[in-house]
Amino acid sequence: MNTVPLTLQITRLEATHLVDLIDQFIELVQDGSPPGDDPAVLRLVPDAYADDAEAAQEFRDVTERDLLRRRHRDAQLVRRSLSPAATLTSVTTAGAEGWEEVDLALDPESVQAWMRTLAAVRLVIASRLGITDEDQHDGDDPRFGVYDWLGYRLEGLIRAIEATRSAEH
Repeated sequence: MNTVPLTLQITRLEATHLVDLIDQFIELVQDGSPPGDDPAVLRLVPDAYADDAEAAQEFRDVTERDLLRRRHRDAQLVRRSLSPAATLTSVTTAGAEGWEEVDLALDPESVQAWMRTLAAVRLVIASRLGITDEDQHDGDDPRFGVYDWLGYRLEGLIRAIEATRSAEH
């Protein structure tokens, strides 16, 4: 695991949009509240035992709240780390300021929170779009834009982690 901060570049416009998504995600997981019947939240706490409903429910009863609390804490950490970049008052009137890139220094804990949160938000969006496998993804459908952008950001974060690890060795 890297011990040096990782630098993530993000535009103010991206950061502002991402803060909005993260805020919606924080509201969705509400510090460990049970998912109820929401399929998107249920995908965040999948069954541990696909072939044994009783064992799966027992496991869920023990782990679900803690897992959702961790997702909530992770999302709050990501939200705080975005603060220096998410300074636009309006994304529609941002102009050139919106395209200004900001370097975010992420410590190892923040990097892990970013990885888990981006993947979780992307999973929620996939659920809302009805994506259960790659064949259901339609790159020409504009509704998939945010889903694809989150994948791009997640891939960029993975590459940055790999580059940092290579530089350490």
